[in-house]
Amino acid sequence: MNQRSAVRGRPSGTDGSDFSYRMVVDSRYTKVAKAKSRLAKLIIVQVVTQLMIAANVFVSLSKNESPDRVSVVSLGIGFVSVVAGELGRKKSRSNFLKFYVFGSSMAILLSVAYLAMSNLQLEAFQNFTSLETLKIAVVLLGFVVQLFVIGTTISLIKNMAPPKRAS
Repeated sequence: MNQRSAVRGRPSGTDGSDFSYRMVVDSRYTKVAKAKSRLAKLIIVQVVTQLMIAANVFVSLSKNESPDRVSVVSLGIGFVSVVAGELGRKKSRSNFLKFYVFGSSMAILLSVAYLAMSNLQLEAFQNFTSLETLKIAVVLLGFVVQLFVIGTTISLIKNMAPPKRAS
């Protein structure tokens, strides 16, 4: 009776010696899960930077100034690519993720090129309350985030691909 009560708490076949037969999750699946989680956070940061650029465009519209065409085009490309990136992340679609990396890279490169070509004055950097300073900071933040997005997405696409068989 004493022996029976000790065994009662554990089902048969689980005496601890069967650990070598248990399945182990392949490391690439855990890498995919971690990369998807990291990419979700990066996409949120990209959406925030896109919204800040959009707010800058709307402020210039409210001042009866014509908006920067490059900023508007960059916003359009950026929002479309972020939507594609989110769909690619959720549904594990590598083509959407490739489009996302290409589109978001083009959007941020357009913004960086526009800032480089515009007439930046030293006063914009000294006056931290101006809209130009905010725009510069947002574009630089977007550029740094884009570098992380590229690395994370490439890693995700590589780990999502089925392993190659040795022949």
